[in-house]
Amino acid sequence: MHQELYADGIGEVTVSGTIVRIDLVSLSPTERDQSNSPKPAFRQRVIMPVESFANSVELMQKVLQGLIEAGAIKRTPVPTAQEGEKHGRGDVRLNGSPNFS
Repeated sequence: MHQELYADGIGEVTVSGTIVRIDLVSLSPTERDQSNSPKPAFRQRVIMPVESFANSVELMQKVLQGLIEAGAIKRTPVPTAQEGEKHGRGDVRLNGSPNFS
């Protein structure tokens, strides 16, 4: 029997040298944030070499494209910084990840 793990998403991705660490999170059934939404809680960490991570991203992009073409997912365009300023949202950041500058 194989173990399976459910995750609601990825909490953080950390790159250290040639190793990538991906923290999987699930929504807590008991802990809430200030807006009363469930807080993400760490569940498990996936650790892999950078090359394997790059191959995984490529595979996930192919799967995502297939889901888009099948109509299972509808993409929402990300506003550019200029569009954010036009609409009064000057705080729009193109890359909001703390892992990249």
